[in-house]
Amino acid sequence: MIVDALLAYLHFTAIFLLFAFLTAQAMVLRNAPDEATVKLLGRIDLWYLGSAIATLLSGLARLAWGAKGASFYLTNPSFHAKMFIFVLVALLSIVPTRLFLRWARQVKAGGNMVIAPDETKRARRFVMIELHIAALLPLLAVMMARGIGFN
Repeated sequence: MIVDALLAYLHFTAIFLLFAFLTAQAMVLRNAPDEATVKLLGRIDLWYLGSAIATLLSGLARLAWGAKGASFYLTNPSFHAKMFIFVLVALLSIVPTRLFLRWARQVKAGGNMVIAPDETKRARRFVMIELHIAALLPLLAVMMARGIGFN
């Protein structure tokens, strides 16, 4: 029972961090980024990646060693919907990450760094879409934990 509780704790913590880093990106992108902001976005994005990996790994650990067992999760349509949403958010995150990397290359190159306002808006729009779609994850988790979705 203690293993299940620790795995749940790790999983929830990773998820909370994932939301925190996405929210931080959205907040930082409210204004046009300067050199310091571009560097900050790069660090936040790396932490976001780390939290996504931690979320995935802790979730897989719960699947393998959790009290409910793999058969509970793998036969539950809510689990599959949750995994779909997680992958969708991960795919959406590619767009802002690529923009952050391009901006970082501009900073490294030196000179006059100019980021078009529409690029900043695009990055923030994708981050906000990620946040809004990811908000479905807790709902699906609650449904899954209660067996909603079983036939």
